[in-house]
Amino acid sequence: MIRSGARTGLAVALLLTAAGARPALAQSLPDLVTTDTLRVCGDPGNMPFSERKEDGFENRIAAIIAEELKVKVRYYWLTQGPGFVRNTLGTGLCDVIMGSASGGELVQHTNPYYRSAYTLVTRKGDLDGVTRLDDPRLKGKSIGVIGGTPPVNRMGELGLVSAMKAYAPYQLDPARKHQTIAAEVISDLAEKRIDAAILWGPAAGWLAKQSGVPMTVTPLLEEPDRPPLTFRIALGVRMEENDWKRTLNTILRKRRADIEAVLRDYDVPLLEEEGNKLLKPAKP
Repeated sequence: MIRSGARTGLAVALLLTAAGARPALAQSLPDLVTTDTLRVCGDPGNMPFSERKEDGFENRIAAIIAEELKVKVRYYWLTQGPGFVRNTLGTGLCDVIMGSASGGELVQHTNPYYRSAYTLVTRKGDLDGVTRLDDPRLKGKSIGVIGGTPPVNRMGELGLVSAMKAYAPYQLDPARKHQTIAAEVISDLAEKRIDAAILWGPAAGWLAKQSGVPMTVTPLLEEPDRPPLTFRIALGVRMEENDWKRTLNTILRKRRADIEAVLRDYDVPLLEEEGNKLLKPAKP
């Protein structure tokens, strides 16, 4: 799953239908899926994705799905990191993981509900007009990036590693100021400790706006396909739960416009399903 920073690697989906409302559908579901509650596997401190107060965009999307299922949402909270899938979906404590990158092998994925990209984040007035990582203006600049994420490989290809400031993923320091590593990167950019940052777009857009410093967030749409810097994001369910996946796919298709509106509210850079072009807002 693509995470907001500390956890920005590849991240992490949703649940079901009222027990009495759709008995025929409920009978077709695997035993592990709870039919009277939407049990969501979530991170309690990973804004803008999710938070215990349920004010992240994945929380709002989960609420949309629960509304369609006519059930309430219940969260099983666990900080993102190694073992997240095993200790959530794998133990049967919840039935869906939000924000899982399509193609991952640990879960079965629904159809994607958005596609986004890594972004270059700069302070307004600095490095204006840079849209590619091979732009010579980035040479010698201190660029913040989260260790282990795809942009690190691309920076290595371009000889940008010497100036790179790599932040440790999944760094669980109770004394740290910021909720996530991505938030720490944006804070360092705002305070001019680094010259630029490369972050997963769904985290970067919201965090940049919250920083209090005018910033430019530029989706990296002109990079080569390898390493990939664009990803499709879906819901993750258990491997054998095909009926559940189809139920969720139906909801994602039906509520597509509402989900897109939530993503835009949080400044998520949205791409068209194919090709590296930004998705234009739907006409009213």
